Amino acid sequence: MELTFSPAAAEDAAEIFRFARELIETYENPREMDLDRALKWTRRKIETHIGQYRCVYFCGQKAGFFRFVPCEGGMELDDLYILPEYRGRGIGTAVVERCCAETALPVMLYVFIQNTGALGLYQRLGFTITEQVSATRCILRREAP
Repeated sequence: MELTFSPAAAEDAAEIFRFARELIETYENPREMDLDRALKWTRRKIETHIGQYRCVYFCGQKAGFFRFVPCEGGMELDDLYILPEYRGRGIGTAVVERCCAETALPVMLYVFIQNTGALGLYQRLGFTITEQVSATRCILRREAP
């Protein structure tokens, strides 16, 4: 599979936020949280850290985004989004495997519990649920080889 990566640019922030917003609106429970506050925090996080995001290219076409950064005790894979027309081709799997291969540290990520597709992908790739952080989200972790 021909994947390449490049730094995200400021103009990518809006598209990354659209993906994040879609997930939040789909999987969060607005009765249990302040949705407007969560969306503002998410937008601010993306805009502030856009230099840490990477664009994923499949055969030269932009296919998604992700952020892979140090966190307490390891690395965090954050905001992995594959554009709808590129889903189901193994691109997400390839990105996760690439990130895990880049580090000798454990890799963690947050997932919405009801996002069974993402949850299943990460579990197939060796991640295990280590903590439920809210009624809607959990942390998964894959130990270093």
